[in-house]
Amino acid sequence: MAENEGPVTVDDLPMSFQVKYLGQSDARGLWGIKHTRKPVDLMVAAAKALPPGQVLPIVKLTITVDGVHLETLNPLKSEYENMAVLFNIESISYGVQDLVYTRVFSMIIVKDNADVKGLNPFECHAFVCESRNAARRLTYSLAAAFQDYSRRVKEMQATTELDERPPRMKKKFAIDLRSPEEIEADLETEA
Repeated sequence: MAENEGPVTVDDLPMSFQVKYLGQSDARGLWGIKHTRKPVDLMVAAAKALPPGQVLPIVKLTITVDGVHLETLNPLKSEYENMAVLFNIESISYGVQDLVYTRVFSMIIVKDNADVKGLNPFECHAFVCESRNAARRLTYSLAAAFQDYSRRVKEMQATTELDERPPRMKKKFAIDLRSPEEIEADLETEA
């Protein structure tokens, strides 16, 4: 399923991908390829420097309307364990297929400790997909989840305007659906 081309809609969710987890690194901003570029470069360099025989952890990454679910694969049992992490859709501010490493998908998470003085609230997580098309499909899947979340926020705001209560959900997020070549061309025109 991950190799299919074309748009992904909310009806296609949940979608699961088996990926290698590159890891996480601090990001300097909320959204934009400029804020995932350096963290991804650092994580790829660290992965390339792993000692022989050490491999990146394999995870099942599932995109749902609620967010991104990670489940780790137990290599001894060849099955996914219940050790899982959920990044709520509200905490994800950006997702993109990397323009240099086109099999890499990365996303920026806004950490809960964003209000704590002196701590960086932005974290970039990166994953190596089985193919360039799988990374693209994963990006489309997150875009569908963002679209559904945006729809829910608008519905919530419409009902709260009638009730005169403050809105509970307010979120800005971005997904970059341009091809790596289009992103690269844009970056060159900015320079």
